Amino acid sequence: MTTLKDRPHTALVVIDVQTGVVADAYQRDAVVANINTLVGKARDEGVAIVWVQHSDEGLENGSDDWQYVPELVRRDSEPVVHKTFGDSFEGTDLELVLADIGVGRLVVTGAETDACIRSTIHGAFTRGYDVTLVGDAHTTNDQSEWGAPPPEQVIAHTNLYWQFQGAPGRTAAVTETVGVSFAG
Repeated sequence: MTTLKDRPHTALVVIDVQTGVVADAYQRDAVVANINTLVGKARDEGVAIVWVQHSDEGLENGSDDWQYVPELVRRDSEPVVHKTFGDSFEGTDLELVLADIGVGRLVVTGAETDACIRSTIHGAFTRGYDVTLVGDAHTTNDQSEWGAPPPEQVIAHTNLYWQFQGAPGRTAAVTETVGVSFAG
């Protein structure tokens, strides 16, 4: 259904599951385990996996906090996209990576729900991709001291509104890890 021509494939996108990003994230271990399950399933089915890795002043490229969590191991054949903005498409080669492998549908996981996940799913959708958010495979940190709702509400709200997102020729969906289908 994607509006992108000649893009029949799906990719699993793993966003910012870096040591410093998820150290204190809500349900960190369960979310990382779900992402690991999806990585295994994608590999078993021959589905592309694209890893996204953030850096900025507080998350220095090459630092221990910048590294992906040890539970998730990227293979050399799986592309990594380095970013400095919330939307994984902005200022990166993500679009080129996806175009090269004919991807028109994204299955999105990672962190943080109320920043890079939201920015990326909206960015992908407006660029013509079908976007499935895995409801139990994204997380965020507690930002309530700055006026945000607690993490569980941020995640629940994102899952709620994304399943009703709509636009001509594109689909948005939310599913749990056990229900993920890479077939489209």
